[in-house]
Amino acid sequence: MTESNLKAQINKHLHDNSELSFSVEKLAFQLEMNSAEQFTPIVQALAQLERDNEVKVTDNGEFIAIIKQNALTGIFHGNEKGFGFVAYDPEEPDVYVNPDHTMHALNGDEVEVEIIRPGKPDKSQGPEGTVKKIVTHHYAQVVGEFKSNKTANFVGEIVLKDKKISTFKFMVTGNGLVPTDGEIVTADVTEYPTNEAPKTMIGVAKQVIGAKDEPGIDILASVYAHDLPHEFPEDVIKQANAISDTVLEEEKIGREDITDQPLVTIDSIESKDLDDAVVAWKMDNGNYHLGVHIADVSHYVQEGTPLDREAFNRGTSVYLTDRVIPMLPRRLSNGICSLNPDVERLSMSCEMEINAEGKVVNHRIFTSVMKSHARMTYKAVNAILEAHDEKTRNEYQELVPMFEEMGELHRILLKSRKHRGALDFDAPEAKIIVDEDGHPTDIELRERGLSERMIESFMLAANETVAEHFKKLQVPFLYRIHETPDGERVKKFFEFLSVFGINVKGDPNNLKPKMLQSVLKDVADAPEAQMVQVMMLRSMKQAKYSEDSLGHFGLGAEFYTHFTSPIRRYPDTTVHRLIKWYAENGTGKEAKEKYAEQLPEIAEHTSVAERRGIDTEREVDSMKKAEFMESHVGETFDAVVSSVMKFGLFISLPNTVEGLVHISVMKDDYYEYLENHLALVGRKFHRIFQIGQPVKVKLLRVDKDQREIDFELVDPASAPLTKLRVPRQDDRRGGRRGGQNSGNGSRNSNSRNGNHSNSNGHRNSNSQHNGEQNNRQINRGQARKSPKDSH
Repeated sequence: MTESNLKAQINKHLHDNSELSFSVEKLAFQLEMNSAEQFTPIVQALAQLERDNEVKVTDNGEFIAIIKQNALTGIFHGNEKGFGFVAYDPEEPDVYVNPDHTMHALNGDEVEVEIIRPGKPDKSQGPEGTVKKIVTHHYAQVVGEFKSNKTANFVGEIVLKDKKISTFKFMVTGNGLVPTDGEIVTADVTEYPTNEAPKTMIGVAKQVIGAKDEPGIDILASVYAHDLPHEFPEDVIKQANAISDTVLEEEKIGREDITDQPLVTIDSIESKDLDDAVVAWKMDNGNYHLGVHIADVSHYVQEGTPLDREAFNRGTSVYLTDRVIPMLPRRLSNGICSLNPDVERLSMSCEMEINAEGKVVNHRIFTSVMKSHARMTYKAVNAILEAHDEKTRNEYQELVPMFEEMGELHRILLKSRKHRGALDFDAPEAKIIVDEDGHPTDIELRERGLSERMIESFMLAANETVAEHFKKLQVPFLYRIHETPDGERVKKFFEFLSVFGINVKGDPNNLKPKMLQSVLKDVADAPEAQMVQVMMLRSMKQAKYSEDSLGHFGLGAEFYTHFTSPIRRYPDTTVHRLIKWYAENGTGKEAKEKYAEQLPEIAEHTSVAERRGIDTEREVDSMKKAEFMESHVGETFDAVVSSVMKFGLFISLPNTVEGLVHISVMKDDYYEYLENHLALVGRKFHRIFQIGQPVKVKLLRVDKDQREIDFELVDPASAPLTKLRVPRQDDRRGGRRGGQNSGNGSRNSNSRNGNHSNSNGHRNSNSQHNGEQNNRQINRGQARKSPKDSH
């Protein structure tokens, strides 16, 4: 038998029995090649197959086939220890890539990965792969502080701000700008990490953003780092300036005049882009009339114009502590498109008749001309409805009866949503107060009163009504969807709940919103309530835009879209455009073809743009919280344990600031992580730290640029004792004593960002990485303008 034939025969046998491993002797017996002279060729053939990456040697010295699949394309997520994971399908476990097989891919790179070991069928362990090609580099540009350091080849280096690549050196060549020490700059990447320089990138400085300590530069650096469009091109400004700042008579033709109705806007005090007005009254038949009237942005942002292209590019307005990066120029967003009081505005209207059970029994969707009769604030309406403040009620006495009827209608709608299982994540939200130089001076908790909840109810009703209307017409349309969570992730969430003695009835593979609603109800007043909400969110899928109507799980809604915020969301503007198109052109075959091919691209791009905005908001929020805490180093605080990991305790302060008690500073005992109980337990004194546990902490260190806040426990001896016992094992396998490192306790940037590993070492990008985004998209977003931007 020739060498090539022997290799082929061995390879076929191993692949035909890919679930088994074979020793050389066993393989020879299987192939009926038992003579002494045949043994050496088998060994040689196996060695060559191993070099060819066709087989590999197991831990017990046997050979097993490497099952190769077609290369998959996904997004690489790296760990500072060198390994990484490739997320390629939301329904499938990430592909683990060991440090030797990453091709030095960076976080966010789009890569081709080849599977070399399949995952387990039950998904308890994901597959292993090797990166074969970097398709697209995520980092074409970086942002950071320039440090002068002239050498033969370089003029200096950039200290990178992005936490995901902060461990890399970035050397600057003299081919571009030569910045000054301490300036924040952007730089184009010209060379990526290689085998010779695995932790180094090279590039040229392109733009100076400003001096490091200059007010506002820190936020602007984050804007550049996330590549957020923030300066309007000249042709966009020119088009915006040419638009009249009042409604013209010819623009009213064909629109219904509703200027006599007592419409009002209800927003936060600082809002300047008012894109929705509401009106309500009790009808003679006992039902309620609800009118939701939205700024007609699509009238001014015509398809294919510079304004439209830029709005599509931005996708959304982004709210960053003390500033807004608007989707539209302020001449539109704060001017002709904003439903300012006592002036005529063009609008898109959704009028609904709602019965006592909260069901919309009749509706109309049409173009209109409206006038806001009052610019109300949440604070003022809460004073009327909750505090019954006599002064405020007198000031708005003509509108008070309507507000009271609105309150009644809200309670009806809320009851209806709860009945169908809608989830209400009532997490605390913070508002960061800054001075004129952008330095944070306080962190206030936002109140979510009756008026905020009421407007949310009205916006939800309009969004559902519009979505159902066009779904039933069976025409191409744009929807906001939130799919049913994956059964495997839900099962893990249920296992997490069992730690707190919560047993959920029902099948994780046939999850209904009411099942999760009952969980939220059970833990409403418990210390672990906040963490249960977070873990529930992490078990869910991301809300996104789609051309398919797949419903909204979190709302328990069969139909849902975004119709109510076109000034700050491009999908809403698109929905208005579609409404007009079908009203003017019917719903025949030709009318349907107009947008059928465009909608998938719009859905995908605006979903990505939304995530980009959320990431930027979250980063700035964390940075400003860290900056606020800089002046409090050494102080003690009451806190709650929000998460327990092998490397320490994440804790949360009442003002929503979060930080880490690293296990290296828990010196009173040797602590082990008990995964089944999500707890750290001391081996000697048996003290236990679990989620929801109140603790007192001292602030040790703050790193604003890396958004890290470190604490230590003030009085660990006050922790409760437990009868749980940690198993005896070698000190290297998971505990900490006296500040000495353990194998599993080391800090890494991914841990600080919440990308913790699960029990088999695989980063669960779907349940962890996306959890914070879900928190923004399903719940109220911290940096978002109002409850209207939720879901």
